[in-house]
Amino acid sequence: MEKVLYALWIDDADDGDSLRGALLSDFVPAALALPQVHGLRVAVADSAVRPAADKCMSTSGPLPSALLSVWLDDGWFRDALEALLPRQVSQLRAWLVSEAEPIVNTTQPPADDGRVPGFCQIAMLQRPPRLDRDTWLGIWKGSHGQVAIDTQSTFGYRQNLIVHDLGGAEGVELHAIVEENFPAEAMTSNHAFFAASDDATLEANYQAMMDSCHRFIDYDRIDVAVMSEYSFLPQRAH
Repeated sequence: MEKVLYALWIDDADDGDSLRGALLSDFVPAALALPQVHGLRVAVADSAVRPAADKCMSTSGPLPSALLSVWLDDGWFRDALEALLPRQVSQLRAWLVSEAEPIVNTTQPPADDGRVPGFCQIAMLQRPPRLDRDTWLGIWKGSHGQVAIDTQSTFGYRQNLIVHDLGGAEGVELHAIVEENFPAEAMTSNHAFFAASDDATLEANYQAMMDSCHRFIDYDRIDVAVMSEYSFLPQRAH
């Protein structure tokens, strides 16, 4: 089984609610009915996450309106799936990824409509030219992930290493996409975002996170979006 990530754009970037409706009402049930599809995660930049808009960052063009995670028997055979995408999708990009899940969401189950509480912060990373691949991976996977866990209030955390660009709209070369689930209060509270009960902890956690990020991220080579997440995955046994 392979995981494919899709970034979707619509012409009206402020119409995320309409895109969400089309994805949930039509695309999701039709996609899950395909025999080669074994699970979906749908993230959409809708009105529910507008309070977190100040966390967005765009350095390479307009941010995507949605991010789809699809688990397929074979990531090279996607025509039937892509034919189901809503008509308002004007552009897409797709990547085959290798997913690691340092934090599995076991505490915030999806609601009946699939929505996971809080919001999902999505970071699209480009490896800085100053670092070779092994050094970059060693920092990101070998040490930064634990710093992120220790200094933030994430209850779900996924690291997607891009294995192959499957094409679509033109754009910068990406090397990884990170998905982090935060509680709703973290949309507007830095204390909640950085898991800090006081100002001293906030400052310490923020500084530790920034120091770690600077080791492997150049801030003119990163895009960050915030989205509502909907999960349509088989529940794990715990």
